[in-house]
Amino acid sequence: MRRGPTVRDLLLVGIFLGILPYAIRRPWVGVLLWTWVSIMNPHRLAFGFAHDAPFAAVAAGITFLGLFMTRDKVSMPSHPSVKLLLAFFIWMCITTAFAFFPVASWDQLKKVWKILLMTGIAFAVLRERKHIELFIWVNVLSIGFYGFKGGIFTIRSGGGEKVWGPAGSFIEGNNEIGLALVAIIPLMNYLRMVSTRGWIRLGLLVLMLLSATAALGTQSRGAFLAIAAMAVVLWIRTKRKVIGGALITLSAVALLAFMPASWEERMRTIGNYEEDGSAMGRINAWWMAFRLANDHLFGGGFEIYTGSIFARYAPMPNDVHAAHSIYFQVLGEHGYVGLILFLLIWFFAFQTAGKLRKQALKRDETQWLHHLAGMCQVSLVGYAVGGAFLSLAYFDLPYNILVTLVVSLRWLQGERWETEPQGAFASAAPVSQIRAAARTKVQQWS
Repeated sequence: MRRGPTVRDLLLVGIFLGILPYAIRRPWVGVLLWTWVSIMNPHRLAFGFAHDAPFAAVAAGITFLGLFMTRDKVSMPSHPSVKLLLAFFIWMCITTAFAFFPVASWDQLKKVWKILLMTGIAFAVLRERKHIELFIWVNVLSIGFYGFKGGIFTIRSGGGEKVWGPAGSFIEGNNEIGLALVAIIPLMNYLRMVSTRGWIRLGLLVLMLLSATAALGTQSRGAFLAIAAMAVVLWIRTKRKVIGGALITLSAVALLAFMPASWEERMRTIGNYEEDGSAMGRINAWWMAFRLANDHLFGGGFEIYTGSIFARYAPMPNDVHAAHSIYFQVLGEHGYVGLILFLLIWFFAFQTAGKLRKQALKRDETQWLHHLAGMCQVSLVGYAVGGAFLSLAYFDLPYNILVTLVVSLRWLQGERWETEPQGAFASAAPVSQIRAAARTKVQQWS
């Protein structure tokens, strides 16, 4: 039973209702509101009536209504990932029609549909640099909140207790929040790199360190592998490899030395997966998905992780697990066609980031995109590696990174720097200072 209205409930509702009028006039504000609610799940931190209130549904509805009332330009970018995402959604509708459990599959499709719908609206309404910057800030602060909180918790507990995400969300589990924290750290670094205010750079650096600590504190082996892969990519990117390698190594040693022996023992099971029941259960689920996809063109639809399906396709019929892999999750639920579409979405996203990195170097006014695209690539590497061990194929954050890359490319190709200011958080500094800072960062991190 929920308690009566608390200060948290009233504060959350007040903030939410205060933003709604702007969202209906400016759909891009609605996208920011939806992103905050769907990523951070602030209502799950309340203890009264707000805990189960449909904030996300209201934000989505108002934003959709705003599309027909706004005077802002709204258009969908012509990009391969956008078209592939639409094709992926259509294919999911088809696989749901042929699903083993149509009712349960339809319920899950409705959840995924809302995420993809808002992703499509974000493609259409985020057009200015201000929109892109604020969109990144909302994602960073939404997950960074749990990084800040989880980092302090890990330090206080000496790493002996696991960090968990908000209840009832995609990132509720320790593995899921671990991957989310790992994937958001590069975007924190981007904001740190381009910020012209020292206190913001310092605050973001502290947030990055606490988020990394919290990610280790989840005791997630997938998150550990993801952060290791991202560290390698960062090292490859830097021109000063000796200094960069030393800094990365020192940071890693400092963080790992803090963790207790129990954490180290858990990470060692990565190399001895045959002796770990959890790892073998995941492999069993992967075999189930593989065999099911071989048997059915459309896969099994959503919600296939049941005893009856495992009894039919899994090597160990009684060991029922979720997919624990974005790749086998999509393969089992939507077959090989769905997996190919899913992989192509992220292939073109990574390719777009590479194109942005090259083209943005040509002008001083666009070099911020060089940093942004590079950090988005690092995030996608983290998602690709960590996601191999987690069922997060439909999690909002990677799709928000995709949105960031696509709308940034549109901004660049539209030569929007000629008509827009230097940015919401950089405009207070002289243009010459911003350009000098950008050139310095390019030399260090390109």
